[in-house]
Amino acid sequence: MSENSPSMPIARSVDALRTAVRDWRRQGFTVSFVPTMGALHEGHLTLVREAGQRADKVVASVFVNPTQFAAHEDLGTYPRREAEDAALLAGAGCDLLFAPTVGEMYPDGFVTSVAVGGPSQGLETDFRPHFFGGVAVVVAKLLNQVQADVAVFGEKDYQQLMVVRRMARDLDIPTAIVGAPTMRDGHGLALSSRNAYLSEPELDVARCLNGVLAEAAIKAADRRPLAAVEREAYSDLLKAGFERVDYVAVRQADDLAPFPNGVVEAPARILAAAWVGKTRLIDNLAV
Repeated sequence: MSENSPSMPIARSVDALRTAVRDWRRQGFTVSFVPTMGALHEGHLTLVREAGQRADKVVASVFVNPTQFAAHEDLGTYPRREAEDAALLAGAGCDLLFAPTVGEMYPDGFVTSVAVGGPSQGLETDFRPHFFGGVAVVVAKLLNQVQADVAVFGEKDYQQLMVVRRMARDLDIPTAIVGAPTMRDGHGLALSSRNAYLSEPELDVARCLNGVLAEAAIKAADRRPLAAVEREAYSDLLKAGFERVDYVAVRQADDLAPFPNGVVEAPARILAAAWVGKTRLIDNLAV
């Protein structure tokens, strides 16, 4: 059964989730879905509002997925605040929160994996080889559990969005996968739950990321050699105070493949990951 919070129902089990969705379907309602790991901010709420524009009922999930964290990453310290998240979701128009336990999502004996090629290759995978395997499993499960008409993902995690789209297409998952634009603060920094880790001096550095990418995107759009564009952006990030840069890359927007001739010849994205202190930030812009 679903719990009743002061603001909206909370389903803890797949059975409770499916019962609620089935009841909506019987009433003729369409359903949209927004998956999250909680610690919600305005970027997440924008996704919920977008989902509300696309269907009659909105389900959001809050689940910190352990399979996408490596042993040295921040699974144990990742912020968890379900009560606050539930209130924010209700205020944004969410109709049901799905908040399963790890045991509900990965019961004893769970052994299945999902591997997505294509857009998962390189970039994040070069530095977090475990990541998209964990994402693909949990998103495949969530899409199957909710069986929504549409699911909304943020473009901030652009490679993830491309991986989810490819997975849904290849596995004939009927849910339409929609990407929503990245929400930013007044300085251009992409909103992220991990921004809470940043000190004020680190925030000053972090807010340079978008500007460096914007300048590089202009150069790439002018058909400058991409190797030089990426090299200059890498250097500019270090000069801005980032302690380490994992990657800066310009790729084809539809599948994240490199441009074979080394210049932009089709719609493109510039993507980057860089470290401020102990916090890893990612961002991307259209070219």
